[in-house]
Amino acid sequence: MDKAIQITDLCKKYKNGRGIENVGFCVDRGEIFGFLGPNGAGKTTAMKIITGLIKADSGKAMINGYDVAEEYENAMKSVGTIIEAVAPFGYLTAYENMRLRARYYSNVTDERIDECLNMTGIYKFKNEKTKGFSLGMKQRLGISMAIVSNPSVLILDEPLNGLDVEGMVDMRKLICGMSEKYKTSFLISSHLIHDVELTCTKIGILYNGKMIDVDYTENVLKNYSSLENYYLSEVDING
Repeated sequence: MDKAIQITDLCKKYKNGRGIENVGFCVDRGEIFGFLGPNGAGKTTAMKIITGLIKADSGKAMINGYDVAEEYENAMKSVGTIIEAVAPFGYLTAYENMRLRARYYSNVTDERIDECLNMTGIYKFKNEKTKGFSLGMKQRLGISMAIVSNPSVLILDEPLNGLDVEGMVDMRKLICGMSEKYKTSFLISSHLIHDVELTCTKIGILYNGKMIDVDYTENVLKNYSSLENYYLSEVDING
């Protein structure tokens, strides 16, 4: 099966002893991979390496067949990302922030910007300056900016952060819809187990910097009553 993301033996150690060790997994085309783990487990570190924001001590990250460290532009040209907090320019409107992001791509029209703002439920705030946006509104705008180029791969660090219940449902529908309709591949980190269970087709548990298990959600739910029970069982065994 076609691999959108292929991660092999990623290692990164910080001076405080934290980091990640021998992390490996793959995300197939159209798959929604849930990167599950507690705060501080190393999810963001791994995602920063995968998106080229920091260098690994060792290991390899491939996106669409390109080595991120060696062929960065080719690897990232079809990727949309949110890493850590969404921070739009507060003195610009939602539309102006989107237009600024669109400058990086050759094919983004005003119609596409409006479409993305509609998809994330924030179109009605298009002409408002973002300095007054709530955390959830900024998150919706961040997702709009991540999808504006119609990427084949989306790497989203805690994309449901700050969203209310309605917003979480909307984002789950958006993610599942893009996966099904466009075969968009997703790598999503979260500590919200229930939402991962409802959204992701494959799960990887990162704990204390190590990938302790990877399995399809369907298989997990055949053997456990919930993803939460599976997670707690794996963490208890490896804790």
